[in-house]
Amino acid sequence: MKKVLSALLLTVLVLALAACGTKDKEDGAKGSKNASGEQTKLVVGASNTPHAVILEKVKPLLQEKGIDLEIETYQDYILPNKDLESGLLDANYFQTIPYLESQMADFGYDFVNAGGIHIEPMGVYSKKYKSLDELPDGATVLMSNSVSDHGRVLEMLEENGLITLAEGVDKVKAELSDIVDNPKNLQFEPDYEAALLPTLYNNNEGDAVLINSNYAIDAGLNPLEDSIAIEKTDSPYVNVITVRSGDENSDAIKALVEVLTSEEIQEFILNEWNGSVVPVK
Repeated sequence: MKKVLSALLLTVLVLALAACGTKDKEDGAKGSKNASGEQTKLVVGASNTPHAVILEKVKPLLQEKGIDLEIETYQDYILPNKDLESGLLDANYFQTIPYLESQMADFGYDFVNAGGIHIEPMGVYSKKYKSLDELPDGATVLMSNSVSDHGRVLEMLEENGLITLAEGVDKVKAELSDIVDNPKNLQFEPDYEAALLPTLYNNNEGDAVLINSNYAIDAGLNPLEDSIAIEKTDSPYVNVITVRSGDENSDAIKALVEVLTSEEIQEFILNEWNGSVVPVK
């Protein structure tokens, strides 16, 4: 009888341990909890540059606050939001406010902007011409297929006198169809993945290529030196920490945003990229 009871107890113990292991895996990126119930693990999805680089700098500062930061890097702009929604991530750090808003509208994500961190100015690059004024009639302009980038690109081109947008149009949401004057008859090709644009530039394709600074830097380009025109630093396209609705109130997320916007990290950003990436004050 004792042998039977021992076997039963052993079976129950094995099943209990297995269940705990399964639960740990299911909890995954939702954050491990310490004895006091505070979140000690935080999984954040980020683009390689500059986001993941900045987060690496933040790691030891969060560790001092009892938060173990785990960074998952991404090469695209789609998966980080899918993984945030599914719970594989606690937050992501790669997208601008207009892009976040468009993603929520398109896919029904219940996300929140937990805080703005920095701006990556959009640049115009060309192997053939040294200024926008040199672009010839009928010049081909290559740009991202991300609709949320189009208004950003068009506003910059308008500021430089290349096009005119319809009066009263919301510049952030402007589309190619909103162009009412195009004196150089520029030919826009808005069909490319954003990450592919530096390769197209290096291959000397198109007359001008519009590249976001994170992809430019990742490809070894210096936006301030290599671009023939660059977006103003007061751009509304701030890169933010994005979380699921309600999570913006967690201590771990508040600590993350606090450290990212600290004077130490702001100085690091300025020194590391010399104005190619600009912290939000």
